[in-house]
Amino acid sequence: MASQLIRIGHSPDPDDAFMFYALAQDLIPLNGFRVEHILRDIETLNRWAVDGQLEVTAISVHAYAYVADKYRLLPHGASMGEKYGPMVVAREEFDPKTLPQRRVAVPGTWTSAFLELQLAIGRIENPVIVPFDEILDVVASGEVDAGLVIHEGQLTYQTQGLINILDLGEWWHELTGGLPLPLGANAVRRDVGDDETLARLSHLLRDSIAYALDHRQPALVHAEQFGRGLDMDLADKFVGMYVNERTLDYGDDGREAVSELLRRGVAAGLIDRDVPVDFIED
Repeated sequence: MASQLIRIGHSPDPDDAFMFYALAQDLIPLNGFRVEHILRDIETLNRWAVDGQLEVTAISVHAYAYVADKYRLLPHGASMGEKYGPMVVAREEFDPKTLPQRRVAVPGTWTSAFLELQLAIGRIENPVIVPFDEILDVVASGEVDAGLVIHEGQLTYQTQGLINILDLGEWWHELTGGLPLPLGANAVRRDVGDDETLARLSHLLRDSIAYALDHRQPALVHAEQFGRGLDMDLADKFVGMYVNERTLDYGDDGREAVSELLRRGVAAGLIDRDVPVDFIED
């Protein structure tokens, strides 16, 4: 019987590379699947999901609102902040409430960080869309007043003389009474197979995460090459922030946080539809 091709889309950054280390290096049984890795920035993956281009994809929790008809959330692979997360950086201190009137660089309008920023300070009508790995540069150069930082820039912004004026992880923690901050998820296309196939695929992806957590040092060596200037210590810190026990399973509060973020987005008029949150149960 021929193996089933599964194309997995994820970002070229250390935490995703760490998660999929075992699959990338053929270190675990594939259980009847063939895996092809497609590396793109998260906003590209968000937009691709509208057309169902990939069988499995990393996706922003925000973007799930627009592709829930095509994808179901896997119960693992989440990136969640525990009183930390994306932040807004600038060259000098100013009131974050003035951001809607300023030039703000963001990594994509369907990123969870952009939804959370607008929930925190109000709608931003004309964000400046910039690739996530160039945001620190455009803030430092003065092209924009501030930048919404995701990925490893959360650990390196100070090296470019920038300051953190709003930490969305802290904001969300205070707003919700301690829920984790939903950021990224892994999703599987609804037509990939029957319930048995989806469960088997889900187990495979969970096994990859578990393998990396159990073999941390070689997985970090693999992940470091995607770190864009992070040394091993910073790569270890960044991976630890976003690949951990929560990544193996959202937990009840993690699932609650996903629903709460999407509910608040709808209530604020930032998401134009109710979102049924549909997890694979494996």
